[in-house]
Amino acid sequence: MPLDAYRINTEPYYEPQATEVDIFTAAYRERLPVMLKGPTGCGKTRFVEHMAWRLGKPLITVAAHEDMTAADLAGRYLLEPSGTVWHDGPLTQAVRHGGICYLDEIVEARQDTTVVIHPLTDARRILPLEKHNEIVPAHAEFQLTISYNPGYQSAVKDLKESTKQRFIAIDFGYPPPSTESTIIARESGADSDLATLLVRIAERSRNLQGHGLDEGASTRMLIHTGRMVRAGLPLTAAVRAGIVLPITDNPDIRAALTDAIAACVP
Repeated sequence: MPLDAYRINTEPYYEPQATEVDIFTAAYRERLPVMLKGPTGCGKTRFVEHMAWRLGKPLITVAAHEDMTAADLAGRYLLEPSGTVWHDGPLTQAVRHGGICYLDEIVEARQDTTVVIHPLTDARRILPLEKHNEIVPAHAEFQLTISYNPGYQSAVKDLKESTKQRFIAIDFGYPPPSTESTIIARESGADSDLATLLVRIAERSRNLQGHGLDEGASTRMLIHTGRMVRAGLPLTAAVRAGIVLPITDNPDIRAALTDAIAACVP
């Protein structure tokens, strides 16, 4: 099959937080596009991988960026020894052959690029390939999913209302402390005491959100920190390298965060 290389054969670990699995499953059954909203590193991408495995569908992931063009998604002509040949882009592959296309952090892409998905997110379910003079009807098993961090929204970097209102939305946040501890222990190999301590550290950093920090420590950062400790790094050094230094460059905020973290460490 054309997209067999994109199938996920081993179950990706994911701890449900609410009804997100049921919502995504219902949306897929109705072939409705889905938008995952939430902060960095809270599990949006892992959730999509888990759902693709659960549904048994190929998953094509595209990391959006400001230089991404519509051709990067849809496809382009390339010069080969045999001549000029059309190559489908990742979005077109999913549309043509069926599967889930996941556009990660779609807000990073230019608005004139994201417009290409509009015909796929309404009743038409088509992808016009103007350069190829072709209209590709969406395969019956095609579904579009995007992720979006509302914390990045600004006058310059935000999704158009005409884009957002085409999607079913699922709101993500950081898991409850007990669930987050379980995730950290499972993903990093840390023991339960260390995982619980890292969650307390994260809560201190998240309390500084809006007071010098754009976002607190993500679940992903806690997993990385736990892995550093497992590799033999002292806890203080691991927390500084895994949380404090990546999260801010402001010396005053670093000092405040370090003091807040120190209050958590026995």
